[in-house]
Amino acid sequence: MPGSLYIVATPIGNLEDITLRAVRVLREASLIACEDTRHTRALLDHYGVQKPTISYHDHNEIERAPELVARMLAGESVALVTDAGTPLLSDPGYRLVSAAILNQIPVQPIPGPSAALTALAASGLPTDAFHFGGFLPSKPGPRAKVLEALSGEQATLVFYEAPHRILEALAAIEETLGPRPVVVARELTKIHEEFLRGTAGEIRATLAGREAVKGEFTILIGKATQPPPDHTPIDEAVEALVRAGAARMDAIKQVARRRGLSKRAVYDQLLRLK
Repeated sequence: MPGSLYIVATPIGNLEDITLRAVRVLREASLIACEDTRHTRALLDHYGVQKPTISYHDHNEIERAPELVARMLAGESVALVTDAGTPLLSDPGYRLVSAAILNQIPVQPIPGPSAALTALAASGLPTDAFHFGGFLPSKPGPRAKVLEALSGEQATLVFYEAPHRILEALAAIEETLGPRPVVVARELTKIHEEFLRGTAGEIRATLAGREAVKGEFTILIGKATQPPPDHTPIDEAVEALVRAGAARMDAIKQVARRRGLSKRAVYDQLLRLK
């Protein structure tokens, strides 16, 4: 009989945020696959879990997944964990889960903490619908395209961001999505947990005024508002803004934002009208 693959959620900060079931599974597993074995060892030592660990991360998962599948087919059980939170959510694990399913190995989720859901619950933004986008692209062009594509989404947008890119990300959000309500959650469940609320520009100014910007960040953006329908032809709406002094590309962005369209969609319509 094959063993099982357990997808085990671990604390995102406070070590007390782990379920009794998760601790039991970690103690009973044959092997624990970790994003960083040194990081996970601190958690295991805290709960007295003495089990062998093996590294499983973005740079070795192509080679490591078949090895772990072979061990499970031989009857061993593997617990997959990441440095923090629920595995596979902007963390490695997809290849291993897919391979386990293909080989008819039972896959059992052990639910627990998730930074995205933790931030969303305390954000004060609508929770009836949300879009989790992982990490925004690091380069300005692709980042702007992602934000433009989501500009009309009727859901709260949730992203993770690294501390060295948080100011750039907030600037892009302000430029692309305008003055929507934004919440930035920093260091969730840790000693210096913080929620910053306001527009992207206001929060950026607050962070830029600090000596250093540190911590793990989750960005939440309020859903697109639904303006009254504008029946003005798109080319006329763009030209009106240009006559008022806006640069043509800025005019296209404004029209797109007002109508819940992407900049590319407005540009394509202008081309067709010509």
